[in-house]
Amino acid sequence: MSQTNYDAMSDAELKQYFLKHRGDQAAFQAYLDRINQRPRRIIARPDEPDFDEKVQAAIRQKLEAIRSSNIQRTNMRVEGASDNRDD
Repeated sequence: MSQTNYDAMSDAELKQYFLKHRGDQAAFQAYLDRINQRPRRIIARPDEPDFDEKVQAAIRQKLEAIRSSNIQRTNMRVEGASDNRDD
């Protein structure tokens, strides 16, 4: 039986592997360990007067980054599909 090398996988690859192999507890643990090693960014402290605004701005930034990423992936697929067409 071969051993899967989780360390050789990118974050995205490890996530996809775990999602396809949900019973693999070692993959799940490797994914959690990797996530927990990331530095945490403090957006705002609860006692700050503009706490709500800072949290909302951070959410908007995250959503915009996701939208931009999705648009780029869609454009790449569309461009790839048009390159593969027989004209």
